[in-house]
Amino acid sequence: MSTTETRLVQDADVIRNFLEYPSEQSFEEIFRIFTPQLIAFFRSRSCDVFLAQDLAQEVMLAVYRKSGQVRDRNSFRGWMFKVARNALSRHYEKSSRAVPTLQFADVNDRLGTQEEPTRTGTPAFEFLGWIALLDSRESEVMKLKFVEQWEYHEIAAAKAIPIGTVQSRVFAAKKKLASLLFSSKKVMREAA
Repeated sequence: MSTTETRLVQDADVIRNFLEYPSEQSFEEIFRIFTPQLIAFFRSRSCDVFLAQDLAQEVMLAVYRKSGQVRDRNSFRGWMFKVARNALSRHYEKSSRAVPTLQFADVNDRLGTQEEPTRTGTPAFEFLGWIALLDSRESEVMKLKFVEQWEYHEIAAAKAIPIGTVQSRVFAAKKKLASLLFSSKKVMREAA
């Protein structure tokens, strides 16, 4: 028997053991054998190593949770790689819908601004100037979230609105600020 054939027989034994007697130990063997194969699968589809590892973990979690759905243990490998293809499709679909938003922690780096000795404002004052560009509902939520540092649920309770509405307003505000601030950076570069 060749090395490949021996490995396939051993893999089949590990799969059978996991499907018939699911436990942490039997899953550990599945994880050890198939995670590198999944990473190679994702890498062959132009994923960087970190994304490939994340997606492989996601697939292995699905294998752990849903292995009872496999009716024929001979189709386990095909089923697992179908789960992997679906995970990759979901990732690409999600990333294609991603909307740029503003992350306040690194806004100075992104805008290329640096602290200057003549500057009189502080980041908090700059932030208040930025949120003045928003509508009143968005600016109010942004002040509570980022100046007062309230949690989403606290804002929702104080304003008597659903938490999803709070999150939606914060997201919309960050999206507006991103377009406003990054377009102003472009104008400043063109003027220079």
